Amino acid sequence: MLIETKMMGKAEVSEEHIITIPSGLFGFEEYTDFALLESEYKPFVWLQSLQEKNLAFLLIDPFLICSDYEADIDDKEMLKIGIKDPSDVEVMAIVTIPSDGKEITANLQGPLVINRKNNQCMQAILDGSKWTTKHNILATLQSKEDN
Repeated sequence: MLIETKMMGKAEVSEEHIITIPSGLFGFEEYTDFALLESEYKPFVWLQSLQEKNLAFLLIDPFLICSDYEADIDDKEMLKIGIKDPSDVEVMAIVTIPSDGKEITANLQGPLVINRKNNQCMQAILDGSKWTTKHNILATLQSKEDN
């Protein structure tokens, strides 16, 4: 499938990289169809809207940032996207890169949960979480290197 993207112009995407977010993302509920595209900067991935070429989010695997990361999500919530087995789950965090040069952060409190069997996705909100919406990625990675 050929799609229009924000960062790469036209891009070819295979069906297994197309995901549906039935409820959309918080603040972007009307956009439900997305493609996962590799970024030129590993380990980041683009979540590109198929409905609006100028809407794309940078994602990262939160376990790469925080080895002790936990996304405790209610089983009933996960059933909404057909998840029955934890091995079907892929978790990603939305990354923010401010234009003013401030810290690059990841939203660890509102992870994306992807069912790899059916490519359905949801954005979870972790209640009472120790995780924030502005987790400083570079500071965390730097502290890992210092240890």
